[in-house]
Amino acid sequence: MARPRKTDQLAAMTDLVCDDRVVHVDAVRAARAALPEGPTLAGLAEVFAALSDPTRLRIIAALAQNELCVCDLAASVATSDSAVSHQLRGLRDLGLVRSRREGRLVYYALDDAHVTALYSQALDHVGHPTTEDA
Repeated sequence: MARPRKTDQLAAMTDLVCDDRVVHVDAVRAARAALPEGPTLAGLAEVFAALSDPTRLRIIAALAQNELCVCDLAASVATSDSAVSHQLRGLRDLGLVRSRREGRLVYYALDDAHVTALYSQALDHVGHPTTEDA
């Protein structure tokens, strides 16, 4: 089942909006203290932007299974070798994938357990029913 659009969600939330505008200073201070610094926030935005592309997500999903060369990866995600190479360059620059040369072949894998966990958790979240569904 597809998730509802944001506009539909916001329209359904009219009963959840505060009637009185009250700022809870302690809660705001705690929220501000938890906000990442500028460079960290920019890095997070780059990672999530990279993961927002379906082709890159298919590459991440394939690499979550095992290490693959560009040819095998292109066949797995049904796109050209050059398109996969282009996407891998960006993913490697962000530290999401790593490469390993074996003779004339270059094999790619997810960089570490953090990337695997990030993908797995996002996949679990998408399959998890929302509170409106429950």
